[in-house]
Amino acid sequence: MTTTTVTDTDTDADTGARTGAEASGDPAAGAEAVAAVEALLLVDLQQAFVVGDEAVPDAARMLGRGRELLARARAAGALVVHLQNDGAPGTVDEPHTPGWELHLPVEPGPREVVVRKTVDDGFDGTPLGTLLAEAGVGALAVCGVLSEMCVAATARTALDRGLRVVLPHDAHATYDIPAAPGISGVVPAAMSSRAAEWALGDEVEIIARAADVTFACATSHPDSHPDSHPDSHPGR
Repeated sequence: MTTTTVTDTDTDADTGARTGAEASGDPAAGAEAVAAVEALLLVDLQQAFVVGDEAVPDAARMLGRGRELLARARAAGALVVHLQNDGAPGTVDEPHTPGWELHLPVEPGPREVVVRKTVDDGFDGTPLGTLLAEAGVGALAVCGVLSEMCVAATARTALDRGLRVVLPHDAHATYDIPAAPGISGVVPAAMSSRAAEWALGDEVEIIARAADVTFACATSHPDSHPDSHPDSHPGR
């Protein structure tokens, strides 16, 4: 099984050397520009995971890409969904603790909502599927944390529901996998993230850069949904 991958096709002007996936022989390198999507899912960009000593490696880079995606999605009138995980009591993302708060500001309205969840899959037990359908969304971009957990689980269900999913490689992240005696040494976070996106199979569109994601306004306006928790943004 192969994974559809659209990569950065920039080359060195002096040497003509291939870069990124092209240099590694990825057969999908040099693919055409990415078609626009109508929604952005920001997965669990919560304080506990993206700031401080416990943040995922390279969190600043990933947050920068998330801000860029958010600004462009808003400007285009795309649907923006902030997924926010409600952790169990005593965990770093326990509801209404500092670590649970979303890092990026939310602008609540018919085109931007917060959807709270309790498991990895953002569709499981939430109104996410209904929100996307009511907004006429057929394609979405996904970014956030953690690559092999909530990002992958949510992207996989979106694919199962027949949605087109674009996953920018530089806009999701996770932690290093600790060494396991007799199994492996430490698996670097970057390697884990790459494996997670590859494991999604050949339906997901993996692209190198969030900068290459474009947005379009969905065909209809989503109705307000009581379970989307629009009042759960920071400062409330």
